[in-house]
Amino acid sequence: MNNTKWVIDPAHSEIQFKVRHMMIANVTGQFNVFNASIDSPSDDLKNTQVSFNADVASIDTNNDQRDNHLRSGDFFDAAQFPEVTFTANDYDASTGKITGALTIKGVTKTVSMNAEYHGTNKDPYGNIKAGFSLDGKINRTDFGLNWNATLETGGFLVSEEVRINAELQFIKQV
Repeated sequence: MNNTKWVIDPAHSEIQFKVRHMMIANVTGQFNVFNASIDSPSDDLKNTQVSFNADVASIDTNNDQRDNHLRSGDFFDAAQFPEVTFTANDYDASTGKITGALTIKGVTKTVSMNAEYHGTNKDPYGNIKAGFSLDGKINRTDFGLNWNATLETGGFLVSEEVRINAELQFIKQV
């Protein structure tokens, strides 16, 4: 039996993250340039292999100064580590969990995220598409993103916890 290959539909997908700033508000960012694919031996997506990469230089928090700081060695070090990657071969539809290897700044850790599969449908052009929602949390310091500043009133400028949210559509390759 041949595997089914699915590729990301970037026009209908987004990868976002949220980080608490000054302990009082969230800052939202995204990667504008990313790629992902799914390789599955069956249409039910069991035993699926997932491959994802994001271009660190495409990070966008709607603030050029902050984006440049995030690209610097204090955070992602985009010059030396130009990509964030995630590879997984453990999607469990019964629990809604996907587990894989996340690599940021040259550090690889196993992470699990909630993955909600929304099914498939045919678009107006005859393409079969599959939809997913992902959410999870990581500790940024686990990946060497250690920069921070102590606030005068106590606490830190940037939370260690990063929440990840993604809305994804994949196109079935024929």
